[in-house]
Amino acid sequence: MADATTVEDEELVHEDGEGYKVGLKKTVEEYVKLDDDDPSLRKWKESLGLTSGAMSGSIGTPGDNRKVVILRLELHVQGHETISVDLDKPNALEQLKARPIVLKEGSQYKVRIRFRVQHEIITGLRYLQLVKRKGVRVDKSDEVCGSYSPNTLEKPYYEKTFIEEEAPSGLIARGSYDITSKFADDDNTTHLLFTWTLNIKKQWN
Repeated sequence: MADATTVEDEELVHEDGEGYKVGLKKTVEEYVKLDDDDPSLRKWKESLGLTSGAMSGSIGTPGDNRKVVILRLELHVQGHETISVDLDKPNALEQLKARPIVLKEGSQYKVRIRFRVQHEIITGLRYLQLVKRKGVRVDKSDEVCGSYSPNTLEKPYYEKTFIEEEAPSGLIARGSYDITSKFADDDNTTHLLFTWTLNIKKQWN
């Protein structure tokens, strides 16, 4: 029997447009030294804060080889307190999988992520999400986060807020939804893959 996570991960592959090719990866120093005669390249580098000494003050945990560290997942719900999950604490993913997040039917909400980039520039970071109910896919989303240089003491993390969504409503829609979330970049490197459950109820309690 195939592993469920493997199957869901295969469904969470970003579908590139025809003719799309991933550019050759470069170090921060190599990007800084690129010719600035190209105005679009210069503007892109400035948007990432890529100037001389760009790596000075960069932060990261010694011995931590992760390039992208997902720190927090938040659901900002209209008329309700923010639902926040710390994803970087010990056993966080196991606890999230075991404890469903409750959402009132029909709620308007936005997903926000907080993350840190370390060691190298990340290009084309994406958030992919697969939603299933009783083993049947009911939704799939693919959100662009962007490209990022390593975080510094002055800017210790990044945040990205996605478009507003509406929780399903009605008697048939209530119940548990199994969600697989994946963070990957433009060369299909998976930085984090985890599963969690969303429980849609008539009321919050």
